[in-house]
This record gives sequence, C-alpha cells and structure tokens, in this order.
Amino acid sequence: MSGCGGKGGDKPLTDCCSQPGLMPFEQALAQLLDSVQGGKQPVEKVHLTAALGRVLAEDLCAELDVPPADNSAMDGYAVRVADLAAAAGKPLTISQRIPAGVDPEPLQPGTVARIFTGASVPEGADAVVMQENTERDGEQVKMPTEIPLGDHIRRRGQDIANGDAVVKAGTRLQPQHLGVLASIGIAELPCYRPLRVALLSSGDELAQPGEVAGPGQIYNSNRYSLTGLIQQLGMELIDLGTIEDTRAATIEALQGAAEKADLLITSGGVSVGEEDHIKAAVEQLGEISLWKLAIKPGKPLAFGRVGQTPFIGLPGNPVSAMLCFQVLARPVMMKLQGAGELHPKSVMLPIDYQRSKAQKRREYLRVRRVEQDGQLVLKPYTNQSSGVLTSVAWAEGYAVIPADAQIAAGDRVEFIPFSELA
Repeated sequence: MSGCGGKGGDKPLTDCCSQPGLMPFEQALAQLLDSVQGGKQPVEKVHLTAALGRVLAEDLCAELDVPPADNSAMDGYAVRVADLAAAAGKPLTISQRIPAGVDPEPLQPGTVARIFTGASVPEGADAVVMQENTERDGEQVKMPTEIPLGDHIRRRGQDIANGDAVVKAGTRLQPQHLGVLASIGIAELPCYRPLRVALLSSGDELAQPGEVAGPGQIYNSNRYSLTGLIQQLGMELIDLGTIEDTRAATIEALQGAAEKADLLITSGGVSVGEEDHIKAAVEQLGEISLWKLAIKPGKPLAFGRVGQTPFIGLPGNPVSAMLCFQVLARPVMMKLQGAGELHPKSVMLPIDYQRSKAQKRREYLRVRRVEQDGQLVLKPYTNQSSGVLTSVAWAEGYAVIPADAQIAAGDRVEFIPFSELA
C-alpha cells in the first residue's frame, strides 16, 4: 500500500492528504472528544450479577491474598522433601486427610498427608506428590525419593496480593473482571450510571416495520440499527420514535429530550432543505456545526448542543449512519460514560482488493475474513454503496483504507471487527 509516495507497513496509516473543504477523520474525532467531559455521570452501587458492561467508577483493591493460603494444585500427598530422602524408598504413613475447605494440622515429621486439589497445604509440608506417582497400601504410601521443593504447591497470593489494584476505574466490566472481583469477595461495585441517549427520527417518508408503507415511503431501518448499537453499549435508550416533520414538533421533541438525556442523536434531517427541520431546531435551542468529513461512506455530520446537552446528527443513508455512529459517536459516548478505553482494537490483514487511483476520503470497506492459500484475507462485499445495508449484515467488520492511498491485492490494511465496536 502506498500513500503520498510512501509504502505502508503493519502500522495503521493515517490520512496524509485531505481534500480541500473536507475535514480529516482524526481531526473530526479529536474535536468531538475535546468537546465533552468524561466521568461526570452519577455513581451507583451495582451487584456483580448486574454489572456486566457497566463502567467502573473507582479503582478496586484487594483486601486479602488470592489464594489465601498455600494450596495443592493436584490430588496427591503433602510431604516434607527431606523425609522422602530419609525414607530411601520405604513407605511413609498417612497422618491426616485434607479435603478443600479444611484447616489442616501441622504435618507430623516422617509422615505424609492425603491432600486434594485446592486444599490448604499443612504447616511443615514443602511439596505435593501427585497420586499417580505413588503406590498406596492401606495407610502406607511409597513415594519417589526426589522431588523439587514446592512442587505442585500454589503459593499464597500468587494470583492477587493484599493491596493490589485489581480492576481500574474506567474499565468496562467484562465476565473476567466480574470473576476476579468475586475472587476477592466484592459483591457490589461503584459504577457510573448508564448514559441516557435520546434517539430521534425525522421524516414523513418513514414508515415503521409492521405498517403498510404508503406511496413514496420507506421503512425506517436507521431507528432499529441505532437502537441496537446504543443498547449493545449498555446505555439507556430514550426512543423518541419518528416525530412529525414540522419545525414546532421538532423543537418540542428536542427540548424535551435534552432535559432528560445525556446525549441526543438523530439520523438525517440536518441539511439545508426546506423540510429538514432538525438543523434549524438545534440552532434555535443551542448551536450546531455541520461538517463534511473526508470519510466514505458518511461525509455529512452535524455536531452541537441543545441547551447544554451534546447533539450528534448522523447521515441519513443506512450504512453511513451505522459507520458514523461506530467510529465517531461511539468514542464520544464512551468518554461521556467514563470509560478509559475509547477506541477499538484493530489488526493488520491482507486484502483481496485493489485501487490504482487514490481517493480523497478515508474509506471503510465492509469485509469478511476468508482463508486463501492458508492465510486469512479480507474480502470486500461486492456492492459498497452507502444504501446497501445488507453489506453490513454480511460483513464481519471494516477494512480501513486511508485517504490518498493506492491499494494492491495482498496489501495489509487495518481491520476493525464489529466485535470491537460493541
């Protein structure tokens, strides 16, 4: 891959040349993020069972060791290594039996203790012998004469030490975090209240699924795509539905939503047409900027505020609306939510695609990973139009093609899986 005369490697390229009048992606995202403050949401206590996907508001530290005592990693026998050498292959007597959850007695010299996985190692024992490596006859056990000190013993605090910071503030809690926090005995977590996001659709041409579409009408797919994306992030949806296509109705809906939402999102309706009332309504209630972005699909984007509530106006085309939500609105929402990680992780993969003529906009191709000649390759959907929503349903993620880059088949490009945008 080359751009502006350079050859791309495995590092994701940035847009090096932007078309006059179009704002580069990085600049737009930086301005969006600079315009909002994170960590301002109220904090509430949430039980572990309800905390999945929530954002932690405080560092959580351990007040105990995990494991809380030396314990056995195997079913077998707790021994004193010096006793094995002294026994010279002769059987040793079993002096106690230690299941998990029992506080053992100190190990008597010259004896062994029957022990089970997870059970506490008795004082005086310094190794565990696997039962498979022993020969038992009643209460007598024949052992190897040599084993390493500490063999098959999990030491106290080897996972977590008392005082360790276990999960940091700003972490979006996943199952593994909940398990770790449960292991240190924490049942309730201080989490930010979920962001309240108001979603508004505008347009008399929009029919709802289940209705009969009249002449000139289309079904409102954006409402449901965006609803799913908002709920997938674990945020509270305020669904305003489709409002009447008049200035008065738009002002009333936006004003009401701004009083109870932390963020307003619309799709379409922010151009300068006579029937596009959202732009004028937002300007009357606050302020708005209209940007033309150097990305494809999704060139038009509106940003501003209604009163003091941030507002993002997404493009109306279905794919453009989804893409701009995922790569521009989502980081803003995550920052407002108090999350520490705002940007998706990506990988570099070869692509089955070529573009001999550089484009002036960063392009997001809908792609799947397929196997070709023993390696994973990105395969673009055949029709990349911004109105072809089936391309997103078919795809596994986006291949990012920087502005002013020429692409040859087999070049490695940045791939963002949809799973990283959820």
